[in-house]
Amino acid sequence: MRKIIVGAQVSMDGVMQAPGTPLEDPTKGFKFGGWVMPYFRSRVWRRARPRLQGEVRSPPRPQDLRDFRRVLAIPRNAPHGDIAKLFNEIKKYAVSRSGEVDTSWQGSVRLRDIADVKRLKQGDGGNLVTQGSAELVHALLANDLVDAMSIFTVPVVLGGGKKLFATARRRIRSS
Repeated sequence: MRKIIVGAQVSMDGVMQAPGTPLEDPTKGFKFGGWVMPYFRSRVWRRARPRLQGEVRSPPRPQDLRDFRRVLAIPRNAPHGDIAKLFNEIKKYAVSRSGEVDTSWQGSVRLRDIADVKRLKQGDGGNLVTQGSAELVHALLANDLVDAMSIFTVPVVLGGGKKLFATARRRIRSS
């Protein structure tokens, strides 16, 4: 059985929306797209990067990446770099109920729903790593499909946007 590992870049106030580029996810008027980019050149990022890449590249073969449609197109549009090369080499799973997902990128496969994700997790192969999509992460957590989380907290407060952990809707009773 495979493990699902949620990977997320999160602000100090829990926002994970559009860390990479201004146009990545402008839904609900989010104006801070690309907020993590100033930290890519920092000393902290240089130390964290090998660990983050190691989670995606584990022996004996690269892990599959299960990704959401908005994020799916970003790495292939990158002009160069290790992360673009890595995304081109691995199988990419896009979860989309609507079917509005471009699977023309080599190694892309569309999953229709959480039931497809459950079947994929039960199969053989490397770990499944998510990047992006608060909605997908929330669905995985609600269905108890997350085995581990790798959260890179960036020292910035955004004040609003899609959060890694949604507001709790029900109380958990202690025994």
